[in-house]
Amino acid sequence: MTLTPSSLIVLSLVLPLVVFVLIGLFGKLANLRDGLTLILSSVLFYVVCCLADGVFAGGRPELSLGDMLPGFSIAFSIEPLGMVFALVASGLWIVTTVYAIGYMRSHREHHQTRFFACFAMAIFAALAAAFSANLFTLFVAYELMTISTYPLVTHHGTEKAKLGGRTYLGVLLFTSIAFFMMAIGWTWSVAHTLDFQLGGILREACQSGEIQNWQLMLLLALFAFGIGKAALMPFHRWLPAAMVAPTPVSALLHAVAVVKVGVFSVLKIAIYVFGIDLIRETSISDWLAYTAGFTILLASLVAMTKDNLKARLAYSTVSQLAYITLGAALATPASVMGSGMHIVMHAVGKITLFFCAGAIYVATHKTDISDMRGLGRAMPLTMGAFFIASISIIGLPPGGGAWSKWFLALGTVETSHYFLLAVLMISSLLNIAYLLPIPIRSFMKPKTGETLPFKEAPMMCVLPLCLTAIGTLVLFFVADALYLALLPITEVVK
Repeated sequence: MTLTPSSLIVLSLVLPLVVFVLIGLFGKLANLRDGLTLILSSVLFYVVCCLADGVFAGGRPELSLGDMLPGFSIAFSIEPLGMVFALVASGLWIVTTVYAIGYMRSHREHHQTRFFACFAMAIFAALAAAFSANLFTLFVAYELMTISTYPLVTHHGTEKAKLGGRTYLGVLLFTSIAFFMMAIGWTWSVAHTLDFQLGGILREACQSGEIQNWQLMLLLALFAFGIGKAALMPFHRWLPAAMVAPTPVSALLHAVAVVKVGVFSVLKIAIYVFGIDLIRETSISDWLAYTAGFTILLASLVAMTKDNLKARLAYSTVSQLAYITLGAALATPASVMGSGMHIVMHAVGKITLFFCAGAIYVATHKTDISDMRGLGRAMPLTMGAFFIASISIIGLPPGGGAWSKWFLALGTVETSHYFLLAVLMISSLLNIAYLLPIPIRSFMKPKTGETLPFKEAPMMCVLPLCLTAIGTLVLFFVADALYLALLPITEVVK
C-alpha cells in the first residue's frame, strides 16, 4: 500500500508520540524500552526520507488540522528548508539514542525512562516546527520544545541543575512571550495572514504603505530576539546554563533539536515572512548582521577562556549559531544557502564534539581541558573523531563546514559588508585557537608519572561519535546534493 504525502506527514508526527507512550508503558523494561525507541526512530527516518523524495522533486505536501481561531490554524506544509531540517533531526535521533543508551547505562543515570520520553517529545516538536505551514504552528511547536526539554536540563535534580533549568526556562519563555508572540500578532495585523509564502507575506503591506521601513526593522528585531533559541546575544545565557544536563542532552540541545529549531525559525521567517529581496532592498537587517557578527566574535573569545570542555563547546555553539543568523540578515541567495547548509554542517560536527566530551567523562571522569594531556593515546578513536569534527566546525576541507562558510563569505562580498567578511575570517582563526589545542594536547605525552591505559568508552558511546565524525567528511563530498535540495529557497519572487 502506497501512502499519500499527507498520510506520511501524519505518520512522521505520530511516530515520536507513539515512542513517548511506549516508553511510559515499558519504562521498567529497559531493554524493551530502548529497543522500541531504536526501531521506531529508524522507521521515522525512513518515513521522512520517503517525504523527502517528493519535496526535492518539487512537491509541497500539506496537511491541515483545523483552525483554533479564524486565521490561526494548525497546519503543515513541507518546503525544502523544513525538509532538510527534518532529515537532520530524525537521522540524528537514531545515533543520539544509541549514544544515550550507552552513556546513561554506563554512568548509571537515574530517571532514564523520563529522559527518553522527553527526548521523543522534543523530536516531535522539532518535526512539527520543520513542517509548520504558518507562524502559529511554528510558535506552538517552539513552545512545546521549550517545555519538553526542561526536564532534561534539570535531569540530575541538584541545586545547580535546578538553577540552570530556571535560567533555561526563564530566558526562553520571556523572549518568546514578550517578543515572539508580539511579532506574530503584529504580522497578522498588517499582512492579514500567518501562512508562510516564498517571497514573504509582508511585501504587499510594505508596498501599500501599511507598514513603514522603520516598523519592519522593529518587527524584525522582535522576531530575532523573540526566538531566544537562536542564542543571539544578549539572550544567550540559557545555553551555557543548560550544560548542567547530561551530555546526551547537551547533544540534543546543540545539534538535534533545540538550537536548530531557533536558527531554523529565524531563517524561515526571513525567507517566508519578510522575503530575502525585501530585506535586502530596505536594508532593515544591517543592524542584525552586525549584532550577529558581534556575537560570533565575543562568544568565540569567551570560549577560549573556558577550561571546562562542555562550557567551551557551549560558547562555540553560541558563535556558530550566529553564522546562520548572519546569513539570514545578509539576505542574498549565497548567504541564505550558507545558512541552510550550516544548519546541517554544524549539527553533525557539534554533535560529534559533544559525543566525544561525554565519552571522555564516562571513561575517565575528566571534564577540564587542562587535565586531558595524553588522553588521545588512551582514547585514540574518541580524540581522532574530535579532531575531524573540529576541522569541520573551523571550516577547513575536507570538513563539510567549509562549504557553508564559503557561501556565507560570498554573501558578505555580495552585500559589500567587508567588515563582516573579516569577522568570518577572524572567527575561523579563533575556532582554531579554542578547538585544535584540545586534540593536540591529548596526543602529547602524559604528565610525568601519569599512566593512561587504553580505555575507550563503551562501544555504544564510541560507535555513534565515529559515525558522525565520518559524516562531517561525507558532507564535504556530497555538498552538491544539499545545495540542489536547498536551491529553491533562494529564489526571488517578483
